[in-house]
Amino acid sequence: MTTEPQRFEVLIVPEHAEGHDPGTLSEVALRSALVAATGETGASGYPRFAGEGIVADIDPATRTVEALLIDGSEIDYGLSARVREVGR
Repeated sequence: MTTEPQRFEVLIVPEHAEGHDPGTLSEVALRSALVAATGETGASGYPRFAGEGIVADIDPATRTVEALLIDGSEIDYGLSARVREVGR
């Protein structure tokens, strides 16, 4: 049984929201999606998660998004991705 998270919520937020508490980021998020582990490792070397048009390589230990595609495209400048764990 793995102890790594299997699902995350990815929140796409303006860069100026970086300091906000992850619990309240949904208030300023421009987009959010629930992503689940695919069982694959991405090009970044981290586990790949996908869902609702978002594919992300996420470091489960630090909750850092290492690579991200939104509807097949890279994220726009001025935006950042944050994650929070959701139920297993």
